[in-house]
Amino acid sequence: MSYKAEYIWIDGTEPTALLRSKTKILADGAEPPVWGFDGSSTNQAEGHSSDRVLRPVFVCPDPIRGGDNKLVLCEVEEIDGTPHASNTRALLRPVAEQYAAQESWFGIEQEYTFFKGSRPLGFPEGGFPAPQGHYYCGVGAEAVFGREIVELHLDRCLAAGLKISGINAEVMPGQWEFQVGPAGPIEVADHLWVARYLLYRTAEEFGVEATLDPKPARGDWNGAGAHTNFSTKAMRESYDAIITACEALGEGDKPMEHVSQYGADIELRLTGHHETSPWNKYSYGVSDRGASVRIPWQVEVDKKGYIEDRRPNANVDPYVVTRLLVSTCCAALEKAGQV
Repeated sequence: MSYKAEYIWIDGTEPTALLRSKTKILADGAEPPVWGFDGSSTNQAEGHSSDRVLRPVFVCPDPIRGGDNKLVLCEVEEIDGTPHASNTRALLRPVAEQYAAQESWFGIEQEYTFFKGSRPLGFPEGGFPAPQGHYYCGVGAEAVFGREIVELHLDRCLAAGLKISGINAEVMPGQWEFQVGPAGPIEVADHLWVARYLLYRTAEEFGVEATLDPKPARGDWNGAGAHTNFSTKAMRESYDAIITACEALGEGDKPMEHVSQYGADIELRLTGHHETSPWNKYSYGVSDRGASVRIPWQVEVDKKGYIEDRRPNANVDPYVVTRLLVSTCCAALEKAGQV
């Protein structure tokens, strides 16, 4: 007997990497081995020396094929075993290990938009729908588009054992969100990438495209983000640590260091309108969805909890955003003795 292992990896496309996958047939009970691929077809190699290596790092049940079949998320390596330049997970690993004692937790809110042809799902041909407002967490055929895809995606994420924690319709027709977490920096990013894979594959079955474009419809429509909720053990116990983290994110060059790596075309979304802060100005505040970083109201009341970085785009690399938040905030907390 045998099973199908779907190897999944992140390619080298710029400015926004794409997911790739291919199938390997393995004997029952066999662990997914190191495999390879043609990097010249994924923007990860030149044709004259195109072999690249897939090293499995996260394996879970395949809810699409079912049975004993598996999804196999991989890091991309050079043939000598060193991480490929596109391998952002490898950059996260030492940072996560360095600050592991601070017990960082993440919850990432992945917004996305369904497209049918050239228009968002629910946009009428040759026109526009009613203004945004009643679509958010909406109910009814006039407000909700693509729910059958969303529900199937949720079921598949649960069947795969991913730490998905919720879904909701967003403010524009055809726009939705799922949340992954709480989980550590590597785990939340691994699970988010696999959840994205399942989203694309599920939408594919309906002839619909799921896009992470940060501004899928120009004009008076919200963009699509990946709001990132973050805490450490100290932040979950102390409001002073919350303020230390917020201040650290605004120090010196840190705002631009983060924003420049929070997803392509971020300036199209972070305009200061539609519940965003301007891309080139940093701010934080309690219950303020127009700030760069929001402190939830209950965190101020409880004097402990977490913060929400509202700047990351829907198309952000989760390995990058978790690395940046851990390195910036944990270093500041360590310096302040708030660990």
